[in-house]
Amino acid sequence: MAALGVATVYEASGRDGLVDAELVQVVPGSRVAGPARTVLCGQNDNLGVQQALAHAATGEVLVVTMPQPTPVALVGDLLALQANVRGIAAMLIDAAVRDRDELAGLGLPIWARWIRAAGADKQFPGKLDTTVVVGGQRIAPGDYVVMNADGAVAVAKDRVADVVEAAQQRHHNEAAMRERLAAGEPTLDLLGLRR
Repeated sequence: MAALGVATVYEASGRDGLVDAELVQVVPGSRVAGPARTVLCGQNDNLGVQQALAHAATGEVLVVTMPQPTPVALVGDLLALQANVRGIAAMLIDAAVRDRDELAGLGLPIWARWIRAAGADKQFPGKLDTTVVVGGQRIAPGDYVVMNADGAVAVAKDRVADVVEAAQQRHHNEAAMRERLAAGEPTLDLLGLRR
């Protein structure tokens, strides 16, 4: 799904699962897909992130939210380094991150709503492995999250196989269409839109 990309997976899923939020892609050119490890932090508090990192498994996408998205940094270079060492595939943070240069140098794919220096508290335990909402999209533990420069899309874990198959077919069809477009055929004809 990472290779197919957000737009293709979104279309192949029946236009379902789009995370409708403006996200900053901290590491340009990064693309990733993996099962979600979710955490609902306390408001402006990142103790939940630290709890989640202690339980997260290699290849998971850490999805971090709080009751209300605010521009408080829930992750900086130290937590990102810990995530990278633990083999986390990526992070989707419905809040801010800080230490952007260090995060980019680390290379861990991170998408966040904001870049801000304001730090988080460490007082309130988070709720791990619970359904969260990011950009209007519900993401349950184990749902697949796909991210690239277009943003993010979530695929329910019980739909992954079907969506992958549909996305691969869409990718194949678009490749054939590109050849015909390069030969000069208009999309009005290719898509049967003239009528």
